[in-house]
Amino acid sequence: MSKRIRKSFAIVLVLTLVVAMLSIGGCKPKTDGEGGEPKSDVVKGGTFNFYISEPAFIDPVNLQESEGTQVGQAVFDSLVAFDPITSEVKPAAAERWEANDDATVWTFYLVEGAKFHDGTPVTAADFKYAWERICDPANESEISYHLAVVKGYDEMQDGTATELSGVKVVDDNTLEVTLNYGFADFEYVVGHPALAPVPKAAVEKDPAAFADMPIGNGPFKMSEPWAHDQYIKVEKFADYYGTESNIDGVDFKILADQDAAFLEFEAGNLDFVPIPTGQIQTTVDTYGESADGYTVNPGEQVSLGPEQAIYYLLINNEDPALTDANVRAALSLAIDRQDICDKVFEGTREPATGIVPPGIVGHEADAFQYAKYDVEAAKAKLAEAGFADGAGFPTITLEYNSGSGHEDILALVQEDLKAIGVNTELVGSEWAQYLDKLAAKQYQVGRLGWIADYPIMDNFLYPLFKTGSSDNYSFYTNPDVDEKLDEARTTVDADERLAIYKEVEKIVGDDAAVIPMFYYRHTRVASDRVNDGVYSANGLFTFETCWLSAAAE
Repeated sequence: MSKRIRKSFAIVLVLTLVVAMLSIGGCKPKTDGEGGEPKSDVVKGGTFNFYISEPAFIDPVNLQESEGTQVGQAVFDSLVAFDPITSEVKPAAAERWEANDDATVWTFYLVEGAKFHDGTPVTAADFKYAWERICDPANESEISYHLAVVKGYDEMQDGTATELSGVKVVDDNTLEVTLNYGFADFEYVVGHPALAPVPKAAVEKDPAAFADMPIGNGPFKMSEPWAHDQYIKVEKFADYYGTESNIDGVDFKILADQDAAFLEFEAGNLDFVPIPTGQIQTTVDTYGESADGYTVNPGEQVSLGPEQAIYYLLINNEDPALTDANVRAALSLAIDRQDICDKVFEGTREPATGIVPPGIVGHEADAFQYAKYDVEAAKAKLAEAGFADGAGFPTITLEYNSGSGHEDILALVQEDLKAIGVNTELVGSEWAQYLDKLAAKQYQVGRLGWIADYPIMDNFLYPLFKTGSSDNYSFYTNPDVDEKLDEARTTVDADERLAIYKEVEKIVGDDAAVIPMFYYRHTRVASDRVNDGVYSANGLFTFETCWLSAAAE
């Protein structure tokens, strides 16, 4: 799954998010007492063996997808963090922060005494350097859009400036950020793991070495350089400013596919893995289900909680065969999403009717009018485009990243499209290569997942549909959408802002820019030695608070 991951909404908004999550199965994590106190029998030590596929990056300069971000969030701390259950914003590298009345100027006060893993102090200047490194076009970062609202961003992008004029180092522990316009959700943006500080001296001494063994400020530090296609090892950082981790470290085991990972899990070699297609209920029966969907303990080892995420089909809106919105609508109407959820995910996932998932404040059912199964309507739309019963319509490709179970999903899509006369060819690629193909527009229809970088509507609309956004892999462009997205960001009133975003989602749906497929739920299982492990709604594991049973060591 792609992740360009994971403000305060204000108290009302946060409470609304909590209620929304509870309504679809979320609840408080299990503890032994009131107030969330840790269990009294917590065991210290041990190494957590965690499966990932080969990341694209683990250096914050381009930290963008789920696998790399899983590592990055263990090694780095950004200014703020998110509660793994409620998504409420909370202090991290910044102990407190404030904004002026129109939310154009934000001031962050850093925790004093925090250190990088090389022992050097973390200062406001390190945040400024890190953010400017991301915005420097020479570094070809694909995630600079996170900082597009900061004053000076546009000048850096067009080469007329070499620094973010809106980022001011007031003193070692105070960072002032001026925005181009008021953005009340900015405090959530700075919680993205990519916006963490980096030590300038270490980066510039050897950028290639830093990419494979980055020096962070988080609870874990790299034990050795990234062994590509094999593993990434991190260990507890003794001088971490925050709460000391219970475990000694994490071995991120890199395997080719989820089936291989599950076999390793069953052999006792991995502690947390995805559940393969067709084995969800059997796994629940064998290992037990988490009570809240997120917190895993012995006997309650399967995590099936709702995610702040959407699985969707990309459509290359610039491909000659797919420029007609009627064609795109026909493809969407032809797909039986419920059948896919039942056959592939044993009913644990829900068909998507829009791009903004449940759990995000502002979510509305049926936001995309063509995100439903209606074969006759699909045929009518195809005929309206000049291809009655598919006559004359070319064979198109359905592309996916291999090794993660997507072929089973796309094979069912292939059958559905054939029923309206559209022939397709399945094409699989390795993950990094697949992302390159998307960026180069070398595809027609593909698949992608999107986990919230930060839990707001903007994050499912601005990066995916704003003209020119690096994550707009559908290459969709609509001036009205662009104007409304800009307007929403400048709207301080939360209710008015949400109303504009809802308008945007409807317009994008009417244009059938992409095809929403289903809302994600976790399908992960932990070993019986994992205690108090929380796998958050945005797909990040809280390694520092879990502990491992001594019997397994």
